[in-house]
Amino acid sequence: MFRRLSTRWALAVLLSVALPFVGFAAWVETHVSQRLAEDAVRFHLLSTASDLADQLDGELQERWQDLEYLAGVPLVSWFVGGPEEERPLFESTVQDLFDRMARLSGVHGLVLAVDRDGRVLATDRGAEGQEASDTLRRAALGLDLAGVPWLEEVLARGRASLGFGTASALLGLPAGGPPFVGMAVRLSPGSGEEPSGAVVALMGTDRLQARIESFGVRRLGATGEQPLQDLYASSYAWLWGPDADTILAHPTRALVGTRVSELQEGELQPLVEAARGAPWGMYPDYTFRGIQKKAAFKRTAAPEQGGFGWTVGIGADFSDIYAPVQEVSRTLLLAAALGLVSAAVLTFFVARRTAQPIQELEAHTRRLAAGDLEQRLGWSRRDELGDLARGFDRMAGELAEGRRAAMRADKDAAWREMARQVAHEIKNPLTPISLSIGLLRRAREEGSPEAESILVRTMDMIERQVAAMREIARDFHSFAGQHRDLEPVDLGALLDEVLELSAAWAAEQGVQLVREGDGGLVLGDPGELRRALLNLVSNAIEASDEGGELRARCGVLGHEVEVELVDSGRGLDPEQEQHLFEPYFTTRTSGTGLGLAIVRRVVEDLGGRVSLENRSEGRGAVARIVLPLWEQGAAS
Repeated sequence: MFRRLSTRWALAVLLSVALPFVGFAAWVETHVSQRLAEDAVRFHLLSTASDLADQLDGELQERWQDLEYLAGVPLVSWFVGGPEEERPLFESTVQDLFDRMARLSGVHGLVLAVDRDGRVLATDRGAEGQEASDTLRRAALGLDLAGVPWLEEVLARGRASLGFGTASALLGLPAGGPPFVGMAVRLSPGSGEEPSGAVVALMGTDRLQARIESFGVRRLGATGEQPLQDLYASSYAWLWGPDADTILAHPTRALVGTRVSELQEGELQPLVEAARGAPWGMYPDYTFRGIQKKAAFKRTAAPEQGGFGWTVGIGADFSDIYAPVQEVSRTLLLAAALGLVSAAVLTFFVARRTAQPIQELEAHTRRLAAGDLEQRLGWSRRDELGDLARGFDRMAGELAEGRRAAMRADKDAAWREMARQVAHEIKNPLTPISLSIGLLRRAREEGSPEAESILVRTMDMIERQVAAMREIARDFHSFAGQHRDLEPVDLGALLDEVLELSAAWAAEQGVQLVREGDGGLVLGDPGELRRALLNLVSNAIEASDEGGELRARCGVLGHEVEVELVDSGRGLDPEQEQHLFEPYFTTRTSGTGLGLAIVRRVVEDLGGRVSLENRSEGRGAVARIVLPLWEQGAAS
């Protein structure tokens, strides 16, 4: 495409017009927007993400303190670790303590007392508006939590996080219910005593969700009617779990509980990897629901620091961040587009008018290259292109005349070569015939007593030479390729017939014939295939001048039938291998040199292939014919 002069000309003009506008717009887009992103957006997104993470850490720290206070009350430890018959004495007081903590904190939806064996011994009684239902509390009483990882952790380390999820997921209860954040604190043991159990609290996530939904840069530090920049109008927050993937809270509540890596067919996976790779920083720019965004993240305190290792994210839309820059860019691009349209119309009109004769000339050269030498341009233009066209017309005429002369010369040469070869082959048997007839004539004229025996020998010799001339004629006829109607032929049976015909000669040469394989049907001319096989078998026997073995195999390989002849003769001369199938080439002292050429023509006309090469191991050569398999019912 870009090789055309018209295209190059048009592009040069368009670039000279549009490049200044596009370059300036690109400079504004990259330099100004980059400075805004680095100097303003980055600072505010990072600082607000850190602020929200600190707030969440502070609130979680208060909840841990609530549980530690409760676990430090001796009465709770006595209730959990004391004799079972004395527990009813303390149960009502313990429930009052649990109710008071849930009521004062306003976030604990379910408070449990668990002994060291994992049995739930008491719960709070609940209050109106709290998340956990009476059914959930009744299900929790008597629940066996033995063997759960967090219970072993809290007994060993003093505190443990149950994580985020429904009550059924955190405690193994039969019902689902709303999501909670679970935490547990070990009950204070006495001096030298093992811990008696733990207190567990499930904190409702509605408060977290409300904080996320109400949080935004627009609200950060805003008081009264204080005006804020429009740059931050689209800021919003979210909260991910410790895996930096599961959404715990989001302005779109339908996304809570889903995995970020599974959204938009995995397009947001780089955000997950960024949050896992550092405690805080900027996310790579991304697109969510068709909107480009820039965002920052900050991880809350890790579990060993009293937190949950959540990831807090703050994002903003590109449309608000780069609105001023995009407005300038749009103006510049609009001006560039108008200039481009105007220049394009004029440029392509002029380029087309200028390049059209060149295109016609180029199409004419392709026709000449394809062999159409009779076409002429016939232009009457008086410019340089007209002179070039007339030169092409003269050249085409000269090429056409030269081609006709070359074709005549090729035909004459072919006929002369054929006549020379036929004359040479016929002359060989005619010479002994002429000499024998002369000898017979002198014997009769002189009344020689051997005239009768000379007559007999002369007749025998004439018959042999006539047979040789008939073979020569048959070879040239076969090489010309006159086919009979094709029919299904059992190549294995045909090979057996050829081997039987050659058995006497093979025995005389001391060659053992070995037949292998079953055969297969092919579509062909039986006479031509028989002659082709006979040529190859004869060559193999003649090559085995010191005796040996000729192994003939015929069998079906996939959708093909293969005939392979392996002899143990003298092999092939490497210099002769590439010429074996050429007409008139032979390594023998007699014959027309058409035998292998006829084999190749017969096989290739039937859609097959033939090869003759030295064996890879040992002496001898391998001749191979491969033909398409004919199947019953196939079209002939």
